[in-house]
Amino acid sequence: MKRRDFSRQLAGAGLGFAATGLVRAQGGPVEGQHYVRLSTPAPVTLPTPDKKIEVVEFFWYGCPHCFTVEPLLESWVKRLPPDVAFRQVPVGFSVPHQVHQKLFYALEELGQLPTLHRRVFNAIHRQNARLNSESDIVAFVTANGVDGARFTSAFKSFSVATKANRAKQLSDAYKIDGVPALGIHGRYYTSGSLAGSHERSFAVADFLIQRARQNT
Repeated sequence: MKRRDFSRQLAGAGLGFAATGLVRAQGGPVEGQHYVRLSTPAPVTLPTPDKKIEVVEFFWYGCPHCFTVEPLLESWVKRLPPDVAFRQVPVGFSVPHQVHQKLFYALEELGQLPTLHRRVFNAIHRQNARLNSESDIVAFVTANGVDGARFTSAFKSFSVATKANRAKQLSDAYKIDGVPALGIHGRYYTSGSLAGSHERSFAVADFLIQRARQNT
């Protein structure tokens, strides 16, 4: 979802990425058409020495396209080469996005992200739950077995605020203006709108991982 479309999403009419079609160029995906090369590299964080390439998915829990692409993303991540480090980064375009940033990182702090990540998506997009305020979110996580006091403490913690701030800095460095989007090793990004579909964005990302590995 594009930043400029966010107000429409609040009104219940969020717009998707426009399909552009992936032209089968002889040399593969085309720079400026199917992906963007950053003029200034974004920061890269590799968790262990055996990881050589970082891939980031920028998303927002309230984005219907992020919800739709999540199962495809999970399947793709399982097939990534062993030297690729993958992580998800929630965007912080506006206050509602920032609330969900803190939700994501508070769940991460408590070790609840593997269990509740998909449940958050499902609550919003299948059950029409409004998770737009701290009270809504605390009620949701409590109903899903998380201690409300511990969650509230994490939600308001300096650690979560720091992670959210770094997430915003990273999305700004990649010049992300819509989600879902994939950032490749601080050098490139692609999305469904660039590649022509969400499925094709993963193929473009595979191509960009190889380019990053070859340092080209």
